[in-house]
Amino acid sequence: MYAMAVDIMGGDNGSQPLVDAIIKFLKKHDDVHIIAVGQKEQLERLKGICETIEAKDVVPMTAGALDVLRMKESSMMKAITLVKEGKANGVVSCGSTGGFLASSTISLKMIKGVKRAALVTAMPLQEKGKYVTLLDCGANIENSCEELSQFAVMGSLYSKVVCNIKNPRVYLLSNGGEDEKGTTLIKEANKVLKENTKINFIGNIEAREAILDKNVDVIVADGFSGNVFLKSIEGTAKYFSKLIKDAFKKNIFTKIGYLFSKKGIDDMKKTMDYKSVGGALLLGVNGVVVKAHGNSDAQSFESALNVLYKMIKNDVVNEIKKGIE
Repeated sequence: MYAMAVDIMGGDNGSQPLVDAIIKFLKKHDDVHIIAVGQKEQLERLKGICETIEAKDVVPMTAGALDVLRMKESSMMKAITLVKEGKANGVVSCGSTGGFLASSTISLKMIKGVKRAALVTAMPLQEKGKYVTLLDCGANIENSCEELSQFAVMGSLYSKVVCNIKNPRVYLLSNGGEDEKGTTLIKEANKVLKENTKINFIGNIEAREAILDKNVDVIVADGFSGNVFLKSIEGTAKYFSKLIKDAFKKNIFTKIGYLFSKKGIDDMKKTMDYKSVGGALLLGVNGVVVKAHGNSDAQSFESALNVLYKMIKNDVVNEIKKGIE
């Protein structure tokens, strides 16, 4: 039986979509024991369905690590503590990103040998149902060559477990595909990654090619570059979505045209839908930590629960320990 701690507070859409996701998830998984943590009135629908723990406080979105660590009675801190005490194998929350990730790192501590934890997510590619793994996408600002090499190992493991890719092809985010391109860090990291026998390193890749090339499985980046890259893609997707909507709203003829192209547009939406991923995973700490989207609805939070379940079931923490050793 796999134990999962779930913080049901702090989301933009309230706790009820998260409760819906838990109920739906448990109908599909009889090998999971969920411990839902939240305020009393928000836990009512889960009574008799899973274990519940009451929490008085809710961590605000602006909270940092020290704020969360001081809020012992908050749903977030109580959920993290369940993992720390060995009562749960992993934790998921859609509350404050900075507070959740930093307090998880401090409470659970780093895996021995890991220099820095990395935030990893899967991004949809042009090919439907295909994803590329990106890390670090925001847990750090600066990184060393050794840390990027460790990210490559952890990203490969994530790609194998979550994306079901047997031998993930790893690339290094740069301003050119040639080995000599990039900053001093990127040039040195390229050399280090080539010598890393635990990964299938292919070489550098430009941002414009990263989600267009179906052969890309893992993209390694320092936290600053990875975060900028991810947000640029999200912004571009929203921008073109608006352009398409505006184009079809121009007149009666464009509206009729939409009816003929609706299936293709729906397929495009499904391909780019972040809800199928659900959130990002913090790799490198002693426990499985999943940060769900702050605006999670039932579908996206169920996806986050699935990521947590897969990582626990595949014993990713011990796999990372082996890989780092």
